[in-house]
Amino acid sequence: MRKRARVIYNPSSGREALKKDMVDILGVFEQAGYETSAFATTPAPNSARDEAERAGRDGFDLVVAAGGDGTINEVVNGLAGLKKRPKMAIIPAGTTNDYARALRIPREDPLAAAKVVLKNQTIKMDIGLAGKNYFVNIAGGGRLTELTYEVPSNLKTLFGYLAYLVKGAELLPRIRPFKMDLKFDGDEYVGDASMFFLALTNSVGGFEQIVPDASLNDGMFTMIIVKTSNLAEILHLLTLVLNGGRHINDPRIIYRKVRKVDVKSLDDSRIMINLDGEYGGDAPMNFTNLKQHIETYANLDDIPDAAVETEDPELLEAERKFLAGVHELPEDQSSTQSK
Repeated sequence: MRKRARVIYNPSSGREALKKDMVDILGVFEQAGYETSAFATTPAPNSARDEAERAGRDGFDLVVAAGGDGTINEVVNGLAGLKKRPKMAIIPAGTTNDYARALRIPREDPLAAAKVVLKNQTIKMDIGLAGKNYFVNIAGGGRLTELTYEVPSNLKTLFGYLAYLVKGAELLPRIRPFKMDLKFDGDEYVGDASMFFLALTNSVGGFEQIVPDASLNDGMFTMIIVKTSNLAEILHLLTLVLNGGRHINDPRIIYRKVRKVDVKSLDDSRIMINLDGEYGGDAPMNFTNLKQHIETYANLDDIPDAAVETEDPELLEAERKFLAGVHELPEDQSSTQSK
């Protein structure tokens, strides 16, 4: 039976470039061996998520998320809870395209992004579980993490990344600390914090130096807690970020690799949780890293080796069994096998 692919695309993303290229995009996946069809999302809530779940349950081999980071998040939320999950592919057409940036997928040309599938390179990506929702790039809480859903969608479309910069400058003077309790992997931070991040990739809001040592599939979040809320100090931290990621050793920052995090407010302040740029509920909330949960096409040739865990668990188990078998051989046979 021929493999099937479903392209789920946001027709308003990328100034409608996806609609213009859709026939050619479908042709690329046909060339890759997939019988391919397309679904245009609607303004109805969870349109992309529901279609991704339907395609997964109907046995599609590949689901393509074409749109911005919000569309990718929805598609992952439709697939992640399934026992048998299809592969994913990404065609970015949004404003920041953090996920595509991390996977080294072309961000300015939808057709070139589709052609990544022809390289037949995939990676099993970590994703995060926050309460009952999944995320693929970042979770966070604090004033600056709220700017992605405070920027109106029409401004995102018209002005792109500039809209985020303008809104971020507006929010900076309004940053205030929260009294937070964060428990993580047997440790705990209790105190003031202006924001926290849990990152799965090295691209956060278009910046690649916030998490300079990120791994895409090691089963760990990179957790950053910003303890200061002083405007001058936050601006200084941002300069350290831009100057080679030097913020990670700053005493105003907690920078840790963690698998699980529980967050709550200690002073009844509302901590809104941002999941991949969208509002994902309020704290208290627990976060869990789901290691290598979804297999995704990527441009592996351009991803740094340090960002990918190459030790496949199945290969490691096979190696363990082989070595155990060698050790169980009689001594003369064992020495012969090892030569």
